[in-house]
Amino acid sequence: MAPSAMRTAGAALSAASLSDARPVPYWLDDPGRPGALPALTGDEHCDLLVIGGGYSGLWTALLAKERDPERDVVLIEGREVGWAASGRNGGFCAASLTHGFSNGLARWPGELRKLEELGERNLDAIEATVARYAIDCSFERTGEIDIATEPYQLDDLHELYEEASRLGHTGLEPLDRDAVRAEVDSPTFLGGLWNRRGVAMLHPAKLAWGLKRACAELGVRLYENTRGLELARARSAAGSGMAVRTPYGRVFARKVALGTNVFPSLVRRVRPYTVPVYDYALMTEPLTEEQRAAIGWKNRQGLGDSANQFHYFRITDDHRILWGGYDAIYPYGGRLDTALHHRPETYLKLATHFFRCFPQLEGVRFSHAWGGAIDTCSRFSAFFGTAYDGRVAYAAGYTGLGVGATRFGGEVMLDLLAGERTERTALEMVRSKPLPFPPEPAAWAGIGLTKWSLARADARGGRRNLWLRTMDRLGLGFDS
Repeated sequence: MAPSAMRTAGAALSAASLSDARPVPYWLDDPGRPGALPALTGDEHCDLLVIGGGYSGLWTALLAKERDPERDVVLIEGREVGWAASGRNGGFCAASLTHGFSNGLARWPGELRKLEELGERNLDAIEATVARYAIDCSFERTGEIDIATEPYQLDDLHELYEEASRLGHTGLEPLDRDAVRAEVDSPTFLGGLWNRRGVAMLHPAKLAWGLKRACAELGVRLYENTRGLELARARSAAGSGMAVRTPYGRVFARKVALGTNVFPSLVRRVRPYTVPVYDYALMTEPLTEEQRAAIGWKNRQGLGDSANQFHYFRITDDHRILWGGYDAIYPYGGRLDTALHHRPETYLKLATHFFRCFPQLEGVRFSHAWGGAIDTCSRFSAFFGTAYDGRVAYAAGYTGLGVGATRFGGEVMLDLLAGERTERTALEMVRSKPLPFPPEPAAWAGIGLTKWSLARADARGGRRNLWLRTMDRLGLGFDS
């Protein structure tokens, strides 16, 4: 068959595989999804107000009550708990606080060993919390394999392994072509690096729903469909504090923790530090026993290829494959728009890439296709700070690795609100900020040039052009 005919046949196969895909996140399309709690009406008073019902806000509220059971905590969420990124991600819960070892090494080499230790402890604490509160979120400490699909990526993974080993990072296992294909069989896999304990797989929406239940059991008062509209100082007989206006009422609080992440911060000066990036994923129908035998994957690791425009993929409890990533769509002006939750041209591209990776699964169909926004910052990992004389704390910029790192961010926000110097608040990572994104149209042009350059590097054996090398020197980047 001629190459053009093969491409036409491949496109038809990919399109057919999507014909029955529901345009909703697989994780949220669950009969066990809890009903929404009532919205706040009238005035509320509390010691701590947490704004945002994703992982960032939920962990902060839960940790606040665990630290001090007598603390009066209120959490408000603009839609429903877990509706946004916390219910739309791939379910990779990583120990890394720095968006991977390489990014941490480039930015905080002097404290990377400490950051790795804190990240490992954070993941252990998440596992313990899931057990303590009986959160049924399919938590599996399977690890993740970084996959090389091009020869130059083998060199990159080898260099990463050597550097990590030099700094005492244990638990990494290099895999050659035969070894990686013995784990998961794809003709595109040339080798890999298996982080055996540093990543867990889980059901992301069920984690959010479980944290919501745990918060309520500890006495947190939760209000859904309650947006925080305005933040201002307030004075009362009890002393100085903060007031947050909502659609139907107000909350007066001594302290406020902002877990709004991709949504515009109520502290306006924080807004230039993040931009929304839309990421997309597909979920297959359950694989048959024969199909599972064709790919292996008995150890159920998470997988991610090593390209700049990368894919992430994993297998679920019911033997479906989640396949996501590659396209990272930045909307002009950083506007958030639910219309961008779906992008058929990206779904078709992802399906084509899926069958290129797993040709033995020809005929498999996708049951769900969806997208969502990620809060991206120029250093790829979270930043932190306070406002209003320490009465307000914020954490944002997780850039796709917030499933695990948000718990650490909740700890940092509570430390900052308490005015405590801890091993967390002493970190350069916590004390420093990323470079902000420029205003439009510079942001649009710069991000567009960066995306083009990254795609070009992938096509040219990883060689980075002058623009990317300049961005590297400045500590700037764009990722999802």
